[in-house]
Amino acid sequence: MAEARAEVRVRDAVASDRDRIVDYNLALARESEDKAIDRATLTSGVDRALASPALCRYFIAEIDAQPVGQTMITYELSDWRDGVLWWIQSVYVEPGARRKGVFRALYEHIEGLAREQGDVGGIRLYVERENARAMRTYEALGLRAAGYIVYEVDWSGAVS
Repeated sequence: MAEARAEVRVRDAVASDRDRIVDYNLALARESEDKAIDRATLTSGVDRALASPALCRYFIAEIDAQPVGQTMITYELSDWRDGVLWWIQSVYVEPGARRKGVFRALYEHIEGLAREQGDVGGIRLYVERENARAMRTYEALGLRAAGYIVYEVDWSGAVS
């Protein structure tokens, strides 16, 4: 049974959130994919993200003015839609705040912003294939599997 929903406030991340975002991303990689990320590279990447609103945007979820979760959006131009797709990435909710509507609040905030934007054709995210709980959460919000498999080449050396 889901716990009672808390009042969750969502705001844009600011530079002073950097260390928390780094810690959340380290925990996310460890918990969801059993991966380690180089802290120095990640810190530099979060600094770049916070300074690059044309590339991405972080959001922080708070309960009682205390950060409890985060996500980031990035942008993809879709020629098929003559618009932009917003990709949700770096989703993390602190263990003690899970099942309290934190991700729902983040998602609904982002969806509202995307719909107001006018040129956004949709929202996408990717999920580790074994993360069934996350998939159920996303499906409960109306997201559906898109039928794609992601391929990559990663020569950064930052993720192991």
